[in-house]
Amino acid sequence: MRLLAAVAVGTCCFLVAAQLTGNPVRWRLRRSRERAAVSSRQLWLRQAGAGVSVRQFVVGSASAGVVAFVAVTALTGTWTVAVAPAVAVALLPRAYFARRRLQRLGEVRGAWPDGLRDILASISSGRSLSQALSSMAVSGPEPLRSSFARFPAWSRMLGTVPALELIKEELADPTSDRVIEVLILAHERGGQIVRLILEDLVAATTRDLKAAEEIRSEGLEMKINARAVVVLPWLVLVMLTLRPGAFRDFYGSSAGVLVVIVGAFMSVAGAWLIGRLGRDQGERRVFGASAQQAVEMTS
Repeated sequence: MRLLAAVAVGTCCFLVAAQLTGNPVRWRLRRSRERAAVSSRQLWLRQAGAGVSVRQFVVGSASAGVVAFVAVTALTGTWTVAVAPAVAVALLPRAYFARRRLQRLGEVRGAWPDGLRDILASISSGRSLSQALSSMAVSGPEPLRSSFARFPAWSRMLGTVPALELIKEELADPTSDRVIEVLILAHERGGQIVRLILEDLVAATTRDLKAAEEIRSEGLEMKINARAVVVLPWLVLVMLTLRPGAFRDFYGSSAGVLVVIVGAFMSVAGAWLIGRLGRDQGERRVFGASAQQAVEMTS
């Protein structure tokens, strides 16, 4: 006890002396490099346009699930019926931002042919490749402007190739990886070959985007039907238990709880199987470095 009191008094004296001498103690929390670096989940949220951290996203999703659980329980009077809708509501933010992320990445992919044509036109007018890329922040297609907004500053500080590498890591998309790698190659080669490389790249990118769009269009109807099969039974169950009666009494009993548990297990298994079979086998990133390296380059 005396030792603790002595330490406390000494600490107070140190803080008072530091304040009087004009050298106040500044408390700083140390962060490891792993936490300071951009994780894959945080990068996922950035690509989706969500201006929140991973922790805020998880807490917000869980809070929505709890609110849904309380609301459905109050309406139906049976907590077992409320479990599945609550889980579904908790997963809605992830589904929304996943769709938004795919939409944003799709817009970026779709903008590359027009962006490459703008770069090609700038080079034809006498500009260098670096100048043409810098103009993308102002005159390029809208989905690419935000990605290239910091390219002029990065290229002055780091050079053209590191700046393109940073943009590649922010986009984190296989199509953008290929395009930027070809742009890096064109910058390194230079000369008249730049125009030939860009013309071939425009044609190849347009063909790839057209094929990918056809594949997505063919599988859209099947995905909608499969998801409806999983969701509709639970909506019917909630409607049946809204009013007091035999259905509410049954699902409030032990037998009803067992039925709900079995049904929830089958729904989860079915949703997993549907997602597994209907998953788009997109390209894997071959040219992308880790997001941590990109962050370290800017620090």
